[in-house]
Amino acid sequence: MQRPLRLGFAVKVMGQADLKSNDARRWQNEPHLRVSLGYLQAIFAYLARQQITMYRMSSDLAPYVTHPDLPQFHAQIRECAGELRELGARAKQQDLRLSFHPSQFIVLNSPDPVLVRKGIADLVAQAEMLDLMELGPEAVLVIHVGGTYNDKVAGRERWIMTYQQLPEAVQRRLVLENDDTRYSAADVLAIHEHTGVPLIFDYQHFWCNNPEKLTLLPTLQRFVASWPDGTRPKIHYSSPRTELRTLTRKNKQTSKQEEVMVPPIWTGHADYLNPFEFITFMRMAQELEFDVMLEAKLKDLAVLRIRRDIERYAPDLAPRFGPEPHAAPDVIEQQAPIL
Repeated sequence: MQRPLRLGFAVKVMGQADLKSNDARRWQNEPHLRVSLGYLQAIFAYLARQQITMYRMSSDLAPYVTHPDLPQFHAQIRECAGELRELGARAKQQDLRLSFHPSQFIVLNSPDPVLVRKGIADLVAQAEMLDLMELGPEAVLVIHVGGTYNDKVAGRERWIMTYQQLPEAVQRRLVLENDDTRYSAADVLAIHEHTGVPLIFDYQHFWCNNPEKLTLLPTLQRFVASWPDGTRPKIHYSSPRTELRTLTRKNKQTSKQEEVMVPPIWTGHADYLNPFEFITFMRMAQELEFDVMLEAKLKDLAVLRIRRDIERYAPDLAPRFGPEPHAAPDVIEQQAPIL
């Protein structure tokens, strides 16, 4: 029997305000991966209560671990090998799919070799944590291509060259996502053809950045097919914000700060998913198997809400996501005023 599709979210838990995702203290206060792993233990317990089986960990889990001027932090991962193994065992027990999405400052296609080396060092550190957790190939490192530097074709070629030189531990887990302004679905498909790197399909990015006018379902099928046999693909899904935004700006005539209302930016993520669009998308993709990472602003609350929405508006789709889960009462009560 095929495993149900997972729904997940990234980093910050919104349904329990006291949960921290990583040790964010400044270096002077001696932050450590061990503290972050303690926070993750509490997050995993929350995920188990809510029956959420996919989670993106903070890319800052090991603070300053690759900082060139702070060598006192460089051994954190090795120092926590036992704790990482224990946490990985718990993740497997919970059937929890984990990942990292390293920051936008990791640009493997930069023309500056120093920046490329720094980015690779960060990827090596995060891959090492996943390996020490003894996680399988579904635990991936998600990155974007990077900058265009006024020549997108050359940028793609530099990415390909860097990828071919990556350490095996990184290359084994690295996956590439289409972005919303620079490298489109067609661009990352071209990179895949040269490298074999698996691809993350980002639904909102596809609509924001598709100058090649690719059609949705065939493109999604190609992204899903880019993953190796035996490793379930995953995609990113979010809905765009539609409401006016309030910004504080300086009035050029009076030099005073004032609030202004501005239209939405379609690359911005909404708090929740539009359930009708998501249901339509999942019906279209009913023959495909993939997990769905939600990139909604309200994180885990968006996961809990879309599960209820599917049960209400598309009960025929609900079995794809497994038996009907039941959110813990405390989270339901927190959501009640805004549902």
